[in-house]
Amino acid sequence: MDMILELDDYRVYYKTLSGYVKAVDGVNLSVAEHEIIGLIGESGCGKSTLALSLALPKPPMKIMGGKANFLGIDLTRIPWKKRREILLSKLSIIPQYALDSLPVIKKIRDFLRDIARDKGVDEEKVFERFKERINFIGLPREVIDMYPIELSGGMRQRVVIALATLFSPALLIADEPTSALDVTTQRHVLELFSELRDNNIVGSIIFVTHDIASVRQIADKLAVMYAGKVVEYGDLEEVIREPLHPYTRGLIKAVPTLGINYKKKRLKGLAGSPPSLLNPPPGCRFAPRCPYAREECRINDPPTIVLDGYRTVKCWLYTRR
Repeated sequence: MDMILELDDYRVYYKTLSGYVKAVDGVNLSVAEHEIIGLIGESGCGKSTLALSLALPKPPMKIMGGKANFLGIDLTRIPWKKRREILLSKLSIIPQYALDSLPVIKKIRDFLRDIARDKGVDEEKVFERFKERINFIGLPREVIDMYPIELSGGMRQRVVIALATLFSPALLIADEPTSALDVTTQRHVLELFSELRDNNIVGSIIFVTHDIASVRQIADKLAVMYAGKVVEYGDLEEVIREPLHPYTRGLIKAVPTLGINYKKKRLKGLAGSPPSLLNPPPGCRFAPRCPYAREECRINDPPTIVLDGYRTVKCWLYTRR
């Protein structure tokens, strides 16, 4: 299977007066053609930084090293002009808080004109493509002459999706695209992402979320991030059914499910808090919260262990398998 994106020891830090915040610190991850990967983890784990750095790295964010091979282009080395060329056309992003990404003083038509000018494409072609896209996602054509403030939250989210997929990108990055929506609208938006992939409107998708229930509806693979690192990766159902990393197990145990009598069985949260990424602890970054941690875990960073083909886990517990 051809790879769309391959990250190798990918590192993205934030420069502060106190030093570097190691938000993404040595990530290895691959996205195959026509694949949806779910990227989950607690707030502050680095998943949104990872997503944004691939498309729009801006200060104080700084790519510190590693490689990000996207369709033969190393995203860590390309100049801003080249990055602008591939944005929307090959690589597109639906940013976090996408509902607020459309200024209220512009009609949707004005956004389309801006895109046409930036890409050097005829305006009418862009308008027609947008109309085709909103017809596919179930919006009336009238939205093209409306202001964002006139649209509901679900409609605005779908407009952003339509804008992000105008040029059928090879990779779409969606950062928390359902977090501000009610559950009914969330379901429609999740179905839409699958339809976009299945109808070849987009190639592959990285779906960033903290919600395991949402990502389970659409993803093929699951990558779990903790404190700037991917600690587990594999087939989504396999990871959820048999989580290997203690952090993944804790995440899944904290998710409420239907049919459970909570008077008899209580949800279990993860004890403690994530470490500071300004001064992360030595060794495994989950060790201070891990019930299985031993001395080696507190001293040395665990290697990434490959199990059964592409299933990986970053934990000392599996080094002797």
